[in-house]
Order: sequence, then C-alpha cells, then structure tokens
Amino acid sequence: MNTFINATYGKNQLTPKQILTDPVLFLAFGFGSGLAKKAPGTCGTLAAIPVYCLFAQTPLLAYSILTIVATLIGISLCGIAADKLGEHDFGGIVWDEVAGYLITMWLVPFSWQATLAGFVLFRIFDILKPWPIKWIDQKVHGGLGIMLDDVLAGIFAGGLLLLIF
Repeated sequence: MNTFINATYGKNQLTPKQILTDPVLFLAFGFGSGLAKKAPGTCGTLAAIPVYCLFAQTPLLAYSILTIVATLIGISLCGIAADKLGEHDFGGIVWDEVAGYLITMWLVPFSWQATLAGFVLFRIFDILKPWPIKWIDQKVHGGLGIMLDDVLAGIFAGGLLLLIF
C-alpha cells in the first residue's frame, strides 16, 4: 500500500482510481490533493495556490466572478462528492479549501509574502474554527455546510490579511 494515499476512501470504499477518473470527485478532491493520507485539507489549500496564481493574473472583476463561481459550484460539487463517498464532509473533500483560499486572497495585492501569509492564516482559521465558523460547521449540512465554514474562514483570514498588507 502506498504510504501517501489510502487504498479506499469514504464509507463506500472508493478507490483512488475511481476518485481521479470521476470529474466531480477529481475536483472535489482538489485535483487529487485530497487523497493525501495526512493533512488533506492542507494539501487541498496547497493545490489552491496555483489556481490563485492563475486567477491573480486577471482583473479584479474576473477574479471576483471566478471565485464566486468556484464557491457556488463547490456547494453542489461537495454535496455530490459526499453522497458518492457515503460520508458527510469527508476529509478528502477539499474543494472547500480551494474556494476558501481564493476568498482569503480576493482583495489582497499579489505577492509571494501575501500568498504565504494567506495560506497560513486560512489554515489557522480553518483548523481552529473560531465562532461562528465552528457553529456553522456543526449545524449546516450538505454541500452548503461543507463549503460555508471554509467561506467564513476565508473571509476572516482575508480580512486579517488585508490589515497586514
């Protein structure tokens, strides 16, 4: 067995091949980054950095539209992925981290320092889940619930990042 990924995922025991060849699961698993055995959320946020770098090359309006679309599509994407896995908010579903990181970086001028600081701040808010993030994580279910706590973590991290930069 590979030391970096599991043999199966979720209650429905999906294989890495099934996840990587299903377009919904491939995206929900952050282009495969959510397959990581350890810290899939952190790996999903790392996978968001190239997406951010690509989006950051566009005007603010385009970045805004792309981020909103990624977030709204994520609600359905994460909900379908959870159903396919047979498990709500399975750790390997990391599209919420991708969207959350894009939200973190939304209004911040591009720099490698901001990119790194945004990564760290987003992970802190996503892991610690201060109020109301934790409450929402526990009370809101389905694709919306999977996405909403990371959207809020992104808003909190982005606000703090704006103050720093």
